[in-house]
Amino acid sequence: MKCADCKQNPRNACDKAGLDCTGGKLVLPEYDLPENRPFLVLSSEFQCQFGHTLNRLEELVKFCEAMGYRRLGLAFCLGLAREAGDLAAVLKSRGFRVESVCCKVGGLGKEDFGLEKMNPEKCEILCNPVAQAKILNRAKTELNIELGLCVGHDILFQKYVRAPATVFAVKDRVLAHNPLGVFQASYLRRRFGLGE
Repeated sequence: MKCADCKQNPRNACDKAGLDCTGGKLVLPEYDLPENRPFLVLSSEFQCQFGHTLNRLEELVKFCEAMGYRRLGLAFCLGLAREAGDLAAVLKSRGFRVESVCCKVGGLGKEDFGLEKMNPEKCEILCNPVAQAKILNRAKTELNIELGLCVGHDILFQKYVRAPATVFAVKDRVLAHNPLGVFQASYLRRRFGLGE
């Protein structure tokens, strides 16, 4: 499949008309599994009930309430510690228990893994996404929330965490954690040869 390269208007072909380019409807039995069905249903219900009126935080809160989650995990980048504190405060004020763990947990030195340092003269601690996952697993979280983990570290976190995970925000050190900005600013679009 090459949906991103489709020359038809995907909004009309896929969303409105249900065009099927796969050669047959891909109705998968996984959607009937009790552990999967609520994710499919709630996302659709929220779209119908709230349209485009909920921001990501509001949608996250409503989703957790609808699923009956009480214990949430928050795996965050130390560079977004303030935002993690704000997110945890909002979630706690809504009655959730929040277990949070920063990326530098465990204090692993880069030299222990033979990794290059930005400043060879200083101690530099390595991010530890596997430990983040294991700590949240031990806390028996019901849903885990990622906030700003690095590319690669987010993959390791998702690989080892047991409870379902969602992303609140991704890291983009240049665009204020809004990676879609690269496609919205004309000068950045030109940098990548996308035109205006």
